[in-house]
Amino acid sequence: MIFEKYIFVKKELVVISLVVISLVVIGIILSVFVISNLKSETPVINEITNVDNQTSVETKINLENEYSPKDREWQTSGPFQIDRKQYSIGEKIFLNIGGIGVEEKGQIAFMRPVNDTFYSVYVTVPFDGKIKQEFNYYVEPKILKSKNTCSVDDIIGKWAIVFRGTDYPNINFEIIPGPEVPGTDIKSVC
Repeated sequence: MIFEKYIFVKKELVVISLVVISLVVIGIILSVFVISNLKSETPVINEITNVDNQTSVETKINLENEYSPKDREWQTSGPFQIDRKQYSIGEKIFLNIGGIGVEEKGQIAFMRPVNDTFYSVYVTVPFDGKIKQEFNYYVEPKILKSKNTCSVDDIIGKWAIVFRGTDYPNINFEIIPGPEVPGTDIKSVC
């Protein structure tokens, strides 16, 4: 009986040993296979990096049409500032308000061009120095049926920011055609 248990335990150890050895061999074979595939792909990677030195005409054209933000060029009117004179389609207009007097109250009206002589209110932002003397505001002119900006043509052009309730001069800026911010939807909606 002891001898039978010994043979049974010995058989279990042999089976377990065979399973472990089989797994180790399979692991080694897979490792060799993966390493040999990586070595065979290395020349392809080298070829790709060498292609960077050759610039095709198509690549040059694409680089010329890529969006690139303009340098900041702060425009100021009293305590109001915007960060550029020109914006691409899809860029946000960063309005910085700092140092509004406690007695100052009014509205900041972003006026979009309708034609060469007429403007339409795109959005208004109220301000009250008693409540807040400093804050920032972002405006992103978009193609929206609710704003009556049906196409890119309704957004591009010379805009004005009017400071209602104050004597501060307007700030003018322009939204220019050309490369738009990637991901900007420029499809007509009306």
